[in-house]
Amino acid sequence: MTKLQSILFAGIIIFLCSCENKTERQTLTLNFSEPANRWEETLPLGNGRIGMMPDGGIEKEKIVINDITMWSGSEDPEAFNPDAIEYLPEIQNLLLEGKNLEAQELMYRHFRCGGQGSAFGNGKDAPYGCFQKVGDLDIDYIYNHNTNRDDSVRNYLRSLSLNNAVASTQFELGDVNYKREYFASHDDDLLVIKISADLKRSVSFKLNLNRSERSDVTIEKNRLIMRGQLNDGYDGDKGLKYLTIAEIVNKGGEISWDESSLVLTNADEALILVSTSTDMMDKDYESTVVQLITEAKRESFDKLKQDHVDLYQEKFNRVELYLGEQDNITSTNQRLINFQENDDPAFAALYFQYGRYLMISGTNENSMPLNLQGLWSNQLQTPWNGDYHLNINLQMNYWPAEVCNLSELHRPLIDFTRALVPSGEKTAKTFYNVDGWVAHMMSNPWYYTAPGEHASWGATNTGGAWLCEHIWEHYSFNRDEEYLRSVYPILAGAAEFFLTSMIREPKNGWLVTAPSSSPENAFYLPDSEEPVFVCMGPTMDVQIIKELFTNTLKASEILEIEDFVTKRIREVIDQLPPMQISSNGYLQEWLEDYREQDPKHRHVSHLYGLYPSDQISPEVTPDLAEAARKTLNRRGDEGTGWSRAWKINFWARLHDGDRAYKLLKSLLEPAYGDGVNMRSGGGTYPNLFCAHPPFQIDGNFGGTSGIAEMLIQSHNGYINLLPALPGKWSDGSFKGLRARGGAEIDAKWENSRLTEAIIKAKVSNSFKIKTPDYVTSVTANGKKISIDNSYITLNMNSGEKIELKFN
Repeated sequence: MTKLQSILFAGIIIFLCSCENKTERQTLTLNFSEPANRWEETLPLGNGRIGMMPDGGIEKEKIVINDITMWSGSEDPEAFNPDAIEYLPEIQNLLLEGKNLEAQELMYRHFRCGGQGSAFGNGKDAPYGCFQKVGDLDIDYIYNHNTNRDDSVRNYLRSLSLNNAVASTQFELGDVNYKREYFASHDDDLLVIKISADLKRSVSFKLNLNRSERSDVTIEKNRLIMRGQLNDGYDGDKGLKYLTIAEIVNKGGEISWDESSLVLTNADEALILVSTSTDMMDKDYESTVVQLITEAKRESFDKLKQDHVDLYQEKFNRVELYLGEQDNITSTNQRLINFQENDDPAFAALYFQYGRYLMISGTNENSMPLNLQGLWSNQLQTPWNGDYHLNINLQMNYWPAEVCNLSELHRPLIDFTRALVPSGEKTAKTFYNVDGWVAHMMSNPWYYTAPGEHASWGATNTGGAWLCEHIWEHYSFNRDEEYLRSVYPILAGAAEFFLTSMIREPKNGWLVTAPSSSPENAFYLPDSEEPVFVCMGPTMDVQIIKELFTNTLKASEILEIEDFVTKRIREVIDQLPPMQISSNGYLQEWLEDYREQDPKHRHVSHLYGLYPSDQISPEVTPDLAEAARKTLNRRGDEGTGWSRAWKINFWARLHDGDRAYKLLKSLLEPAYGDGVNMRSGGGTYPNLFCAHPPFQIDGNFGGTSGIAEMLIQSHNGYINLLPALPGKWSDGSFKGLRARGGAEIDAKWENSRLTEAIIKAKVSNSFKIKTPDYVTSVTANGKKISIDNSYITLNMNSGEKIELKFN
């Protein structure tokens, strides 16, 4: 970077931070020295409902527009296959006889959803549907003043500030400095783009709003209006309707138009306001779109920006992580490359906060859950439909919510789980003829709960039960009994399904799910070389069901509820299969120690009990923890992006900070170009999106939760600070991370040793804190307190704060 570029960059940083509160917070930016050459280099902006990704092009700029409700498809009554139940007894009998292959073939033919299902991930025009981009805002810039075609662009900088959720593009061309700013307003609920220059009458461009199908674009004065209706899967009239308006608000210059574009010439500056919505969650969406843009025009750009920043920072500023000084000069894509060699701790902190940024930007309290791509897609047929995969991916999106102090952003997932129940009850009756509710491995905004169209992955029936883990976690961190009472029927209904659907396997008489699978791995029966997926009681099912039963009982005791479900759980919980260690020392994935088709498989489903559950830990179950360690070593450190992220959390739970860090580096391997494909593993794109590949956002959130898990754990009934601190992070601090029981924690460490912490009680409770082995004494607010067998206990009232010093 030249000296001029450095000076310019420093100016940009001052500009980006001009709206922030005056704090000592680090400046956290993603920055690039050239326009994006591919979508995975563009910068994501969002307010939890709508978003955009500008590429920062100089002569031509594409801004992809998103709405989290932009879904094709509709309810699919054909999914409830009425014939499936007729085959269930035969399938279960075949499994009891050890004839898994025959059972699997029967499932392939009969025990699956009716209709097309997800259309094998190509559901754009199927009833299942697909998450889609809204469209593209294309800007062709016209440079007339003091520039010519021979002038080269100088001092180009494209940035995203995580501190204020504002992106910018700035460069010099001829004698003119051009600047663009972009944000998705968290306050005014629309997209804002400001285009300006330091020479009057220098802003000219042609604006086009387009979508390759199912769109109609018209022009009214200074507005582009795009409306349409997506396919409901039947080419009928029930498809989602949408409206998007892009309006130019100019200072100086003139606006004209042709058949499809608005043209602004010779302006001093201009705002482009984009308002968009669908009828999925707002039946008055058309009036909403018009009202939002009308109200925004009454405000100045500075007011729109400040209101946005204030509301965004209320969430983002809750947490800080300091691992060293940020490098705000080197481009982000180069920092990503350098990280493999220089182990820059500050880059890991940037990545951690980027995950929090993506959560705040990708969903909000009243929105839909984050899908496979969060809020952002650049396609109409998004990979895997951009849907909700319930065999880890949707859940991983929300792993950081509680510990990273974004608890209210758990609400969309909890509300979605609540909304699944009626469909899940119908699926339970249709496919199993039992009570309660169930969801299998995939879902969508139409609350799809049926098995997938192929049993190799669609047979997993613990998706809804896994979602119930998040319902309990939200209570565990916040201790809100009114909330717990409201969600207890969801827990009880999910438990009731398994209480009434499990069967006894013949060898030990254990209660097991049947049929099921261990996502998405296959095994070989003895004396067979044909892979089989369908089984009884895979280890992950057992762990999820035991956790569901346990949490339902805990909830009933807190709420003083005694009913059929709780009575029956107490009777059968000890009849679930135990976790088994194979003769080779690793944790078994199935009831029998089958040989896997792929020992390196990206799913490590049978370690659910290690993370996110708390059934395996070095302190409480050391033998199982050692088996988990051997399982991970056997599985290896490769895998798709989200798989590597999950393994960070596994190793953190095993208190191996350096191995967790190794997986973090693996997750952050640069993923460039077409040479990266699913079989070659994951990594991270230049804009720090996780590469499945292609892009899936769950790896970002899994990576952020993994870093948090390295710094704080609270799942064993006590708070453990720095449980998996890697050697590379010998000095640092964090503020605002949360622990189960209702505490918010700050901590500082030097030379890899905890020196101080602040405990803030969000609810009245007793907090047990583990003291590291090297600590000989602890003071609380200046007074020495006793250490009892490596633990201290703090009885605190809501709102109380205690400062701890570790000597």
